[in-house]
Amino acid sequence: MSFTRINVKADLEDLGSNFDGAPGLEFRLATKALGLEQSGLGYQRIPPGHRFPYGHTHHRQEEVYLVVAGSGRMKLDDEIVEVSQWDAVRVPPGVWRGYEAGPDGLELLVIGAPNLGDDPRGDVEGQRDWWA
Repeated sequence: MSFTRINVKADLEDLGSNFDGAPGLEFRLATKALGLEQSGLGYQRIPPGHRFPYGHTHHRQEEVYLVVAGSGRMKLDDEIVEVSQWDAVRVPPGVWRGYEAGPDGLELLVIGAPNLGDDPRGDVEGQRDWWA
């Protein structure tokens, strides 16, 4: 049997500061570390009362956002949805998405498919302060 094991919080580099967002924003990508071939996986933590600074959409990738801790809101195109622990939200390609944390912060696992390969930025369109 072949498998890969990592600790998402301890083993992955935190790229949160690359987004010029709130102090304490975390963004960790597990796709390559796990050797995923058909999907992608990321972890995000948005500090209490803050919003992820970018909205984005994908051309091909479908994503599922799983709230593992805290609560908040997601903006999906023009609709705003409340989310709390263990809610899962499927977002198809072509839908713009953004999220903000409630008073206890928001921690998300983001699962995407198909795997975007070596050029994941080629499938995404992002906009800073999209949810203004």
